[in-house]
Amino acid sequence: MSAGRLSGRIAVVTGGGDGIGAGIVRRFAAEGAKVVVAEINETTGKAVAEEVGGLFVRVDVSDREQVEGMVATAVAELGSIDVLVNNAWGGVPGGLGRVENKSDEQVQRGFAVGYWGPFWAMRAAYPHMKAAGWGRVVNMCSLNGVNAHMGSLEYNSAKEALRTLSRTAAREWAPSGVTVNVIAPGARSAAFERVAAANPEIAAAADSANPMGRMGDPYDDVAPVAVFLASDESRYLTGNTLFVDGGSHINGVAWTPDLGE
Repeated sequence: MSAGRLSGRIAVVTGGGDGIGAGIVRRFAAEGAKVVVAEINETTGKAVAEEVGGLFVRVDVSDREQVEGMVATAVAELGSIDVLVNNAWGGVPGGLGRVENKSDEQVQRGFAVGYWGPFWAMRAAYPHMKAAGWGRVVNMCSLNGVNAHMGSLEYNSAKEALRTLSRTAAREWAPSGVTVNVIAPGARSAAFERVAAANPEIAAAADSANPMGRMGDPYDDVAPVAVFLASDESRYLTGNTLFVDGGSHINGVAWTPDLGE
């Protein structure tokens, strides 16, 4: 029986308490990794960590000290950090809205969670990966930014900034044996479900426009790609964006919400 593609690896997954993050945690654990479930929601985070025999760390990724503490805890408790998945996104108050109606606070919050959090985590994790001569960073970005979906400026912008960070780090860290790649998923993530609950037309449009006729499943469709990027099998792949979306990126923006004037 195989020991698993991630056997012996130590992985930190932010936003690991639900949606895509939880799917990745479960897949990583099934492949033999020791997983740190980094999550702001203690109830869901602890539940997923207990389910997989992992370590729960409460963290608000918009707080630099907490993010750095997350990495330090992983190293202190488990010995190192081999894989970092930046997945957390807690949403921004105010919902969908036009560019000219977005407040500074909304955009700043988007960048705090979607860009600064991953940057701090990567910066803290890299010395440990470099010392080991091996590391994997997987950043969860979005078709929202690539296709410039309407109404979600702060999310789109932060995710595209994260893609640029990912490519720059990939170039600089390649000689150290550390790869950095991006997944742009088309799946029923926790964030997607929150938006869809308030805007049902979004979910219907996303399903109907998808070439495969459905949005993806976090565990069955997205998490296996994260496993690949976290494994030895992806050792010659870095700086890439993988569209794990059933082909959604082919057709571009599928819906135009009514944002008013």
